[in-house]
Amino acid sequence: MPSIEIQVLEGVFSAEEKGKIIQNVTKAFGEVTGQTIQNGTSVRLLEVSSGSWGYAGNILTTQDALDMRARG
Repeated sequence: MPSIEIQVLEGVFSAEEKGKIIQNVTKAFGEVTGQTIQNGTSVRLLEVSSGSWGYAGNILTTQDALDMRARG
């Protein structure tokens, strides 16, 4: 069945937030594909070490991501 992987920087989301992300992504996928597919959907959050992620040639850190969250 479907497998969805989401990569985030470590230390940005709490365990509760990660749980909500997994639940909401699964539900959203199921709204498009139907209940049977939703019931077989696997969602994984993979945490990338701070400083091991780059965007447009810039190194991103956990603090960068926390600053983005603070801006809304």
